Amino acid sequence: MRHSLKRLVAASLFALTINFYTPETHAMPPILPYSEVTAGMQGTAYTVLDTSGEIRTFPIEILGVMEGGKGSQRMIMARTSGEFIEHVGGVLQGMSGSPIYVGDRLVGALAAGLKDLSPYTFFITPIEDMTPLWSMPDVKNQTNIATVDLVKEIEERKKAEEKRRLREREKAFEKMSREEREAEWRDMIAVLKGEKTEDTATNSDRSAAAEESSAAAHTDSASEDTEAKSGNAAEEKAYFFTQGFNAAGLRYLQNNLPMNGASFLPLGGFGASSKLHTRYDATLTGGQPVGVALVYGDFSIGATGTVTAVDGKKILAFGHSFMHKGNVNYFMTDADVIGTIAGQSNGVKIANIGSVIGRVNQDRETGIAGVLGTFPTSVPMQIHVKDNALGTEETFGAQIAYDEDFLPILSGSVAYAAMSRVSDALGSSTARIRFAIRTNAYEGGLFERRNMYYSPADVGQVAVTELLQAMNLIVTNAEQESDLIDVNVDVELNGERQTALLVSATPDKMTVKPGDTVTFQTKIRPYRREEETLSIPYKVPKTQPAGTLNLDIRGGGFVPVNPLMLLAQAGLAVPDDEEKFKSTGDRLRELAEQGQNNEIIIAPGAAPAPTSEKEMKKRMKAAAKASARAAKEEPEKRVTLLADPKKREEKEKFFAPYVIENVIHATLKVEE
Repeated sequence: MRHSLKRLVAASLFALTINFYTPETHAMPPILPYSEVTAGMQGTAYTVLDTSGEIRTFPIEILGVMEGGKGSQRMIMARTSGEFIEHVGGVLQGMSGSPIYVGDRLVGALAAGLKDLSPYTFFITPIEDMTPLWSMPDVKNQTNIATVDLVKEIEERKKAEEKRRLREREKAFEKMSREEREAEWRDMIAVLKGEKTEDTATNSDRSAAAEESSAAAHTDSASEDTEAKSGNAAEEKAYFFTQGFNAAGLRYLQNNLPMNGASFLPLGGFGASSKLHTRYDATLTGGQPVGVALVYGDFSIGATGTVTAVDGKKILAFGHSFMHKGNVNYFMTDADVIGTIAGQSNGVKIANIGSVIGRVNQDRETGIAGVLGTFPTSVPMQIHVKDNALGTEETFGAQIAYDEDFLPILSGSVAYAAMSRVSDALGSSTARIRFAIRTNAYEGGLFERRNMYYSPADVGQVAVTELLQAMNLIVTNAEQESDLIDVNVDVELNGERQTALLVSATPDKMTVKPGDTVTFQTKIRPYRREEETLSIPYKVPKTQPAGTLNLDIRGGGFVPVNPLMLLAQAGLAVPDDEEKFKSTGDRLRELAEQGQNNEIIIAPGAAPAPTSEKEMKKRMKAAAKASARAAKEEPEKRVTLLADPKKREEKEKFFAPYVIENVIHATLKVEE
């Protein structure tokens, strides 16, 4: 009881600091117009070059201005000198965006040097050409998902919690005796005078503090989860910093995510934390490092540069494009400079991507722009990988910025990188994969897919193909922009070949009637194991006409031949109107219903293969006539040689513990 009022006072003082403290903001400095820049002007550049975080300066001299005519980018040529800049090796990549001042007026941003030439001569992007980025259209952060103002939500929670605690303590104070009240007042006065510190707190004080700290931590964690659901003359960015990707993961990125020849360096991640760390009260000033990230979390991909100017919450940086994508939706992060690496022509300032502090919304030729305290729409992704051979198991988490051009390949890259991290080798291995995508592009809101793969080279690259396919279908939805809530991937790896060949399939009866069930004794030969026999039932379709019924017994990964395939094999034009008019939901449904590689499917097959070249030519000629006749009779209508797409194929499925690698055939005689 005695210490409740003391906590009341401390809490009240803390509330006052919240109410009256305003994060430092910076106003746009006065600028030196491009028209007033002349050769011989002396100025100063500002940047951070080491772990101290101190903004350092170096002198610059304007050499002249460059303008190539209408539509071309204006540039200012400059050079630098002196002991400091010579020590670091000249103008380095990563200094891009460093503000250049002449007197107290901002000229622009250091853009970059000329490759293979002097590292002391460089170009400046005029600040006049960067400020228009702030007023350019911004429509990329739109979503149909209900979002929450996280900063406002957290403050409202804190206020409500403080009010509740105040009411409880007032009630407790009313129940105290006169002596207890006097003791509380004495303690309160001692606290205000500084005569008592945390060292004099009792165990109950520490317990209460621990409870409050735990509650605050819970609030932060909840807020993070909510947030999760919710040609230059100067040289372009040449390095993307990555974290979490091993050598195999980096190779996969380099091969599948080309960035105009940029290189990926295994640096720049947010430590080893799997949680998205977000700062809501961050501030920046010209000369400080800043990062842009496509992926953030256990796996990170991004680049770092320097802040050019700040106006309130708005920032300008880099002085050239990140990927020249226009209106974008990427993570803005703070960054910690590690140091510099000098080179013959390409020195680099190395920095770690830090906490998410805002959103980059413009990626233009003259630089990047963004807003502090607002955050991009992103897709949370969780990947669980288990390697049975090594006995290793790990779960990874990452946030991927919602960019339709990169989201599919980035999700596949993160899944592949997780597999390569858990398993030291993905060759001659078998993988079982299951992924679930929550999206409004699919009926019911949840798309799920399972499959099993074997590859002698790299099973990881094969295992992510359907994930890439599904993600691509979702983000290229022609009906509307798709919302993606999250992606969950579960992979089980085995360091051996788990495949099998179908040897034979013998029915328990050869003559059947429509609607009958036939059981096939199916022999399979697993790789380097004894043969196994499986009993697989098949129900003859009730509409099956009398005569010969040809059946395919195949692995689910084998696609049966259809009339369009026959036309394609004959070298004829294939009508694709059916594909054009399919909705995204239909395409996802087809993917979900495709056979799995470890399924044994019994289904009506195509006509028997031709026994001679003459018969093959006869079939091709008949197909060509059918196609020409259909096109002539109905030139304005869609043509299809397929059966009714709503009528599903009559087939039976049986799941095996192996990837089935072939197809065999069987025949039944159907009587009326």
